Amino acid sequence: MSGILRIAALLLLGLSAAPLTAQPTVLPLREQAALHDKLLADRLDRVVPALMREQGIDMWVLIAREYVEDPVLATMLDAESFHARRRTILVFVDPGPGKPVERLTVSRYGLGGLFQPAWNPDAEPDQWKALAQLIAARDPKRIAINTSALSQFADGLTLSQYQGLTAALDPTYRSRLVPTDALAVGWLETRTPAEMQVYPQLLQITHAIIAEALSDKVITPGKTTANDVRWWMREKVSSLGLTVWFHPSLSIFRAGQTAALQEDEIIREGDMLWTDFGITYLGLNSDVQQLGYVLKSGETDAPKGLRDGLAAANRVQDTLTSSFKTGLTGNQILAAARAKAIAQGLKPSIYSHPIGFHGHGAGSSIGFWDNQAADPRGEHPLRPNTAWSIELNARAAVPEWNGQEIDFRQEENAFFDGKTVRYLDVRQTRFHLIAPRR
Repeated sequence: MSGILRIAALLLLGLSAAPLTAQPTVLPLREQAALHDKLLADRLDRVVPALMREQGIDMWVLIAREYVEDPVLATMLDAESFHARRRTILVFVDPGPGKPVERLTVSRYGLGGLFQPAWNPDAEPDQWKALAQLIAARDPKRIAINTSALSQFADGLTLSQYQGLTAALDPTYRSRLVPTDALAVGWLETRTPAEMQVYPQLLQITHAIIAEALSDKVITPGKTTANDVRWWMREKVSSLGLTVWFHPSLSIFRAGQTAALQEDEIIREGDMLWTDFGITYLGLNSDVQQLGYVLKSGETDAPKGLRDGLAAANRVQDTLTSSFKTGLTGNQILAAARAKAIAQGLKPSIYSHPIGFHGHGAGSSIGFWDNQAADPRGEHPLRPNTAWSIELNARAAVPEWNGQEIDFRQEENAFFDGKTVRYLDVRQTRFHLIAPRR
């Protein structure tokens, strides 16, 4: 963590700052847990009331069982609760303007003080009856539940739990159940100011691991394989006490080879390397693709054709980020960005997505690698205070490789504040260079 970010994190925790360090570091687990719960409490105070009132929801009921967590409920568990316990029921109640939204748990176990217990099993052993009594006492007009045909993030209520809920409810309240994609997706996609103080740290850690992986500290040309680098990245993340949310990718692009080389292929001088890598920290995710080049004897940089290809990918990034506008759908942003890129003589392919609690996060997709046209998954409108993986490629010919065309793939994470897009850390504009060992 940079000095500034460590201070910000420690201030959120109410701790004093340790001496500054130049390299990204990871907070100890106890500090991570405390920061996680402070970020969560802030989210619950800010995001849920705003979304419920925006969507006209009086009550939001989330139900999950151990190991079958609703995607939304899973992000509302405190740092010491890894899973739902038995059956965990969370209830948000909006009593009206000027009053705070109630946070209740109709569950046998508490949740870190974030939700007020609302069930006494000794007085009412039946959990479903206790929930039905709570609902009747509050008399909500619209009760949101997480069911959705379109979004997996808003479809966390299983059939058995839906049946248990509806069987317990009086028909009057059963008729008031409403599925709402917007509430679940809104919770997951919205980033808070406090989160955005610490999210850049995750990208600094991610970039630092990539920089080391694509260096002569890890790669010996003529000896190291693509798989060696992938597993080094996994081991590096594990040694930091963190996790990856997908297995790292490492591909080799080589002059004269029409397809990318992978697995146990040995890395050679003159190869271009591509990696796709993402980690999880403080409940948030990164997703980054960058490029490296293995220098030949006498070279001090990648060939101009490769550098121009990376620059073309940067230009496609610019066409995309300049097309973000609140209220536009992902499909509209895709069309606008592609039009700008093609007008510049570029060959773009755009497949960007939200990021946050999930690597492929809740919200609107902006293209797919196998579909550059409009898609139903791209119909969600762009909202402010959301984080994005700016994922794409520019296809370009490399003169030094006899005109061979290569997809120059880039992916960097960014934040949209409602007006502009800013990268969470510096984006790649130069190759990582791997020097040959002599």
